[in-house]
Amino acid sequence: MNQMFEIVIRSVASFGIMMVIARILGKATISQMTYHDFVAAITLGAITANLAFNVKMNGWQLLVSLFIFGSIAYLFLILAMKNRTIRKWISGQPTIIIQEGQILENNMRKMKFTLDTLNQELREKNIFNIEEVEYAVLELNGKLSVLRKEEYLPVTRKDFKMKSKKQSFPTELIMDGELIDDNLKLSDVNKEWLLQQVKKRGLTVKDINYAVKSSNGHLFLDPYTDQIRHPIDKE
Repeated sequence: MNQMFEIVIRSVASFGIMMVIARILGKATISQMTYHDFVAAITLGAITANLAFNVKMNGWQLLVSLFIFGSIAYLFLILAMKNRTIRKWISGQPTIIIQEGQILENNMRKMKFTLDTLNQELREKNIFNIEEVEYAVLELNGKLSVLRKEEYLPVTRKDFKMKSKKQSFPTELIMDGELIDDNLKLSDVNKEWLLQQVKKRGLTVKDINYAVKSSNGHLFLDPYTDQIRHPIDKE
């Protein structure tokens, strides 16, 4: 029983410590997963797992090890931000896979990037014909960035010299049946006006699953009761 209690305490502590480390390292580190991020994630994960479940190992020693590896990961992050040469060594650099419509086989070979993987990445970007690609770059996080040839680029409003309205960032006003007062103030949305809009639909705030002021200024309301006769995802 004592051992079970110890595992619970260590597991909760491990989760909390990893949350703190993740917050310190930042969103960019988590999403990009460069070389040093990958190594740090595996090492920290292994130490945390031992801290949570391996009661035969001293908890304080594991905490010290976790602190040291976390500090090393953070130090590398700071060095990478301050020095471009160190950043290249720690994180690597983007690699051009297609240049001026030509596939660079040597670069693909160095990156262990196969033609099958290349075609898959292109298809995920709705490019089924490789002849449409002018440049393709393999980024630090392993994702492929693509620039299409000019004749395959989508037409924009600017091409037709059409005027566009200024758009703002979407603002969430109601979530899970509760008003988000801070967002109401930031977006200059009158609370009474919002409540009136909700009332017009015969609803209350508690009936609203999600409400957002979209980038074009329109109000989108999604009630809990969808009133759809034949929902597609119904099991």
